[in-house]
Amino acid sequence: MAKLSPSSLRDLGDGLYLWNPPRRGWGLANCGLLTGPEGGLWIDTPYDRPLAEAFLAASRDILGDADIDRVVVTHANGDHLWGADVVPEAEVIATREARHHIELEPTPEQLRGLIETAGEGSRVGRYMSAHFGHFDWSRTRVRRPDTVFEGTVELTVGGCPVLLTSLPSAHTTGDLTVHLPEQGVVFTGDIVFGSTAENPGDHAVHWAGPLENIVAACERVLDTGARTIVPGHGPVLGQDGLRAHIAYLSRVRERVHALHARGVPALEAARTLARENEWPELGLVERLVVTVGTEYRHLDGTEPQPIAHVIPDMAAFAEEFSTA
Repeated sequence: MAKLSPSSLRDLGDGLYLWNPPRRGWGLANCGLLTGPEGGLWIDTPYDRPLAEAFLAASRDILGDADIDRVVVTHANGDHLWGADVVPEAEVIATREARHHIELEPTPEQLRGLIETAGEGSRVGRYMSAHFGHFDWSRTRVRRPDTVFEGTVELTVGGCPVLLTSLPSAHTTGDLTVHLPEQGVVFTGDIVFGSTAENPGDHAVHWAGPLENIVAACERVLDTGARTIVPGHGPVLGQDGLRAHIAYLSRVRERVHALHARGVPALEAARTLARENEWPELGLVERLVVTVGTEYRHLDGTEPQPIAHVIPDMAAFAEEFSTA
């Protein structure tokens, strides 16, 4: 599997930079750098060490002799946290619930083992290899947050305020947003998956939910008045782009609730949405298996399953709809 090549930093103004992944897909998160004379702050990190080292090299080109001294993690999925290993002296900041969520995530060793033991001859092995085989976790050590909080915390970097706000259960149980009012920017983490007509993205995937909470979180981002919305994955959005994403989430919720009320099982409900194909431009349609299943869990009052349990269904779904 060919290794990924990262892109350079994009200047968002007033000491704020965006690190764009080389393409869309699983595990390729947007990351931010905010600079100040005393040091830099990262907003999220890349998934594996090679990509994180590339982000660090690009950051040092901007920072000069200053160091990355803080890392804000929008949530504890590995594709936003695991790269913090390359700045071991930096303070890692997350929500209190994010610290608990780390225990639910497969470790780098478990993911590598799943890919290796499944083998490319199996459906799961093919899926995992295609989407995760290009990441190198051989030297990854998962950092635990040094500082956790609930509510809102204000940091200052280079004289600029940075507002961190924890959210009710949404993409995960430990999400936060990062609002930079002087730059007019919000980093949303994975409550938003970006997509535009010029640069289509992927379907949203939500592990915790419910969708009502995710929509409410997106509306809170709109309420900040920020002009630039940096999603966890996909292209940067304006306010209209975020409204379009809210409409997508609301429509998914509407259809899921209607199918649930008719007694349609969760996996068949995901198939129904895929067949209806209201969003043909979006990739990774198999993510509907997760998001629909999460919403059904809230409607039924059942407990979540380990993440690894859903992978076979997603792999089968991906094959079904890649040939449909």
